[in-house]
Amino acid sequence: MRAITYTRFGGPDVLELTDLPAPKVGPDSVLVRVRASSVNPVDWKVREGYLAEIMDTVFPVVPGWDVAGVVERVGLDTPEFEVGDEVFGYVRKDVVGGEVAGGTFAELVAAPVRTLAHKPSGWSFEAAAAAPLAGLTAYQTIRRAGVQSGHTVLVHAAAGGVGSFAVQIARSLGARVIGTASESNHDFLRTLGAEPTTYGEGLADRVRALAPEGVDVVLDYVGGDALDSVRDVLRDGGTVASITDARARDEFGGHYVWVRPDCADLAELARLGEAGDLTPEIAEVFDLADAAGAHERSESGHVRGKIVVRVATE
Repeated sequence: MRAITYTRFGGPDVLELTDLPAPKVGPDSVLVRVRASSVNPVDWKVREGYLAEIMDTVFPVVPGWDVAGVVERVGLDTPEFEVGDEVFGYVRKDVVGGEVAGGTFAELVAAPVRTLAHKPSGWSFEAAAAAPLAGLTAYQTIRRAGVQSGHTVLVHAAAGGVGSFAVQIARSLGARVIGTASESNHDFLRTLGAEPTTYGEGLADRVRALAPEGVDVVLDYVGGDALDSVRDVLRDGGTVASITDARARDEFGGHYVWVRPDCADLAELARLGEAGDLTPEIAEVFDLADAAGAHERSESGHVRGKIVVRVATE
């Protein structure tokens, strides 16, 4: 099978299109013929070696954890799926790379059933590939923060891959959403149902102008100085959750979240998609052979939505 691999840590230039044997399929896994994957910032952080201290790495590595495709073969005990099912998932395993932990930038991937759900019929494979990691991150932070109807939620990096999902999920729960983004993305945020504001100096004043009583929840998907204004914008008893800054937990008593594969949560994303309450935003689509270009585009920052890698058209 064709696959993107790298045999050492480094920049996008370490990514190569290679031929690999088809993966073995364990008893609780299915073999997925990959139609599309997508790039997340964690992909190039792993490639650079930034996460080597917390994740075991075995070369060669096939990058990618998001997948959308068709079940080609089932394991010995996988009643959840049948051959021909269209699926999507977040196929993160405990080891990065090696024979048993192939990534999704490949024509075939062996995916544990705990990492998959049935693809929404109304989503293309490209749209479905954009959803798993970013959508789960948004959903799991929202759930941990206890967002509910009537809450006012401040979403940092609201136009990004995770943030755009968070806006839609929070709105589906009946929350009011204020989202930070560059002015060029403000109209986009309005289409998602958020009230946009710019980030940077004076943010607390701008948020307080929109929500004089303060916000109930702050969701941080960007890091940096995003949490510096928490005490100025969060009302008493409010909650903060971050995927980038442990201060959310250690300083503000909130939540520091690392997304987990979860088939039930994926099924909830699919339900929202089928209901029309969740639509993945795709910034750009790259072919598999140009995986390096997809990584470079992701590393450039300020991407609206997700960068998708098309592996096959049928």
